[in-house]
Amino acid sequence: MTTEDRIAALEARLQAAEDHLEILNLISAYGPLADSCSVDEAAGQWTIGGGYNYAKPDGSNVRLEAPDAVREVWAQQGHVDLTRIGSAHTAATPKIVVKGDSADAVGYSFVIKREGDRWFVWRAAINHWTLVRTGAGWRVQEKFNRTLDGSDESHEVMKRILTL
Repeated sequence: MTTEDRIAALEARLQAAEDHLEILNLISAYGPLADSCSVDEAAGQWTIGGGYNYAKPDGSNVRLEAPDAVREVWAQQGHVDLTRIGSAHTAATPKIVVKGDSADAVGYSFVIKREGDRWFVWRAAINHWTLVRTGAGWRVQEKFNRTLDGSDESHEVMKRILTL
């Protein structure tokens, strides 16, 4: 192996590590942005026209289009009220696979809610993040989120980790 080959291999490995870390930081920033009602910054994590597809408490599914509809959901009074009593949108470390200028990440998320002097897991979900590299760095193209309710759909999202 030539010196040039070794340098190229090291550069490729470094780029892969940097991509992985940037994506992990992007996903990790989602919760604090949502909980601090930083709606513009949270919506800015998405590509224009990207989506956030999640299951609502009534069992129906909705897809919000970024940035406007994503921004609006965090500006709603119900979300603001949740953050004022105390909440933590947290993400478990996802499995991330980078393929050039696109990436997928699959992992759990939890919403922890304060009730009086106690904290409890209020919502648990599985997420499939589809990400793209942009001129401004990695951004979310689609976040597909399903509540861990034992449904076939939630299990199908969990199994996506097998195909990454």
